This record gives sequence, C-alpha cells and structure tokens, in this order.
Amino acid sequence: MSTRGAESERTAGVDPLDALRGPSDPPCDVFLTGMVFLDIIFTGLDSAPVRGTESWARGMGSSPGGVANMATALARLGLRTSLAAAFGDDHYGEYCWDALEQGEGIDLSLSRTVPGWHSPVTVSMAYEGERTMVSHGHDAPPLAGAAPPPYPPHARAAVASLAPGRSEEWIARAHHSGARIFADVGWDDTGRWDLASLPDLAHCEAFLPNAEEAMRYTRSDCPRAAARALADKVRYAVVTLGAEGAYAVDGGSGETAEVPAIQVSALDPTGAGDVFVAGFVTGTLAGWPLADRLAFAGLIAALSVQEFGGSLSAPGWGEVAGWWHTVREHAGQDPAALRDRYAFLEPLLPAEARPWPLRRAVPTIGFRAAPA
Repeated sequence: MSTRGAESERTAGVDPLDALRGPSDPPCDVFLTGMVFLDIIFTGLDSAPVRGTESWARGMGSSPGGVANMATALARLGLRTSLAAAFGDDHYGEYCWDALEQGEGIDLSLSRTVPGWHSPVTVSMAYEGERTMVSHGHDAPPLAGAAPPPYPPHARAAVASLAPGRSEEWIARAHHSGARIFADVGWDDTGRWDLASLPDLAHCEAFLPNAEEAMRYTRSDCPRAAARALADKVRYAVVTLGAEGAYAVDGGSGETAEVPAIQVSALDPTGAGDVFVAGFVTGTLAGWPLADRLAFAGLIAALSVQEFGGSLSAPGWGEVAGWWHTVREHAGQDPAALRDRYAFLEPLLPAEARPWPLRRAVPTIGFRAAPA
C-alpha cells in the first residue's frame, strides 16, 4: 500500500478495524475500479442557469470525481483502499493522481496513465438542494503492447456499481477469493427494471439502491417492502429514503433497522450516496450492529452535503468528532436522541476534533508554490 501522507489529517489516526487486524490479513481493506473524472463544482446559484444568460456562482470547488468519490470517502474513514483506474496524461490527470495517492493515501498501484488520453470532466451546478451535471469523456483505450495489471487484489471487500445487462468478471473473482461485495446501481435507461439484468447481484453481500430504484426493481409501491424483497437476493438490502433517512433488512436473520436523516443545511448533494455506501462498508467490516452501520452511514452522508464537491466533501474522523462535540454541547435536533443514537462512536473518536461544519478552501485545481 502507498504511504499515507495525509493520514493524520484525514483519518485523525482512527482505524475502525484495529481490533480485527491480524498478520494474515489482506493488505487491502477495500478495492474499487471505475472511471475517475475531474469534477468542477459551482455552488451558491440562486436558480438553474437560463439559456442565453450568464450565471455567477458564489462558490466553486474542484476535485477528483467519479469512482474517486467512493475511494476518498473510504480512505478518509481509515480503510486501506486500492483503486484501479485509468488517468489521462494531461494536467487534470496528474492532478487527480496526486490528489488521490499523495493527498488521500489511496493505493494506485493497479491504476495506469494512458498517453494521449484526456481526462473525463464533469461540471456540477448545485442549487435549491439539487444538482445539474454536464460530463464529457471517452473510455480509455488499451495500452499498446501491454495488458493492464491483474485485479482485483486480495481484499476484505470490494465496492461495485451494477448496470443493467452488464457483468464484470472481476466481481465474481473478488467474491470467490473471499471479498465481501457491496453494490449500488444506477438508473436503468432501458426502462425494464429487471433484477435478472443484474447478474453480478448474485455475488453481492449488500445492495444499496435508493428508494426509487428499489421500488422499480421489485415492482413495489413502498421502499420498505422493496427492501424486504431485495433481502431475498442479498444478505443486506439497504434502501436510502432521502430526507426520511434509510431502511435496511438483514436477509439472513430477518432483522430490520430504520434510522431517520440528520437535519443539516445542505450546500451540495454531490457524492452523498458514495459517502453513505462508504459508511455502511466501514461499519459492516468493523462488525457493528445493523442499526449502528445505518446510523453512521447516514451521519457522514449528512456531513458531506454541507461542503461542495464529491470527494472534496467526504468527512474524516476529525469532522465526525467535531459534529459529536457539537451535539453533546448543544444541538437543535433533539440532542438527547442524537446523543443516545450515536453514543457507540464515542470510543472511536479522536480527542482533537476539526471545526464543524468544515469549509475546505480549495477552489482551484492547485496553487503554484510561493517563490523562495
């Protein structure tokens, strides 16, 4: 694994799996693969842009996006994270590589730089609690005369994004090697919404769709009923309910859990779903009770929407500690209930908390070093 140059800042020294680690453990906690985008995020828009006019945003951020959102969220929670992705050899690609490897301590040994390929880019505009995105990119071409490095590595877990009609061989390999597979899913543009079109679901331990996706795939008119139906397919069916929180079913034991959403002032929802999955993965690998995993996932997703960007907004343990200290002292949303619900975090949290809500001053791709 790479040297984690930013570990003290991002994870505050917290290892949620510390009590479980042993000499025979795999070097990697979580493996991911996918496309990395350069995300440019505009916030502080009063309304959607209008054709033929110029809109000024009061806030801006830039950061690695796409699969980098999930990888960063996992790494900031102290999990040893490996990412296999293609990077362009332009300045955007160099920036994304450096931000992930040096800034976040993510292992990129299975990633590659593709000469002559430009980095995919997404521009995201956040307003009225929603977002609009414009993306551009092409699939990375294979390296001439060379095969990509083999993957997946031996890992505790892997996170996959399922798509209708697509099967990825690495998911089956990871499952058969002992990795626990956590999967989300995107919108089905075909309109069929057929679980049989997701063959890799058979290899998954957990499936985490949103309410609309879950109801469409199960032909249900209630997200909780949809979760119960999905629990026939996977061990853990987790359905996010937006402002209502999340609901989960353990298909093995029949246990259910529901946790309300934490009320926060949302700036930008970009990447919140990825952060939620990262929180649930962390709690599952740590062996927490189902309700605690769900509560933690909802908490860090709520913290993330208070900052702009996807990977940029993923909270670390310092931010979680800052929120917890605020809740213990004064909280507007039923502080007693919050203190009871999240008391399980107390032994994990670092003594030094970061300010909450956090504002990261990184509006540009990178500043030049000051002259000596």
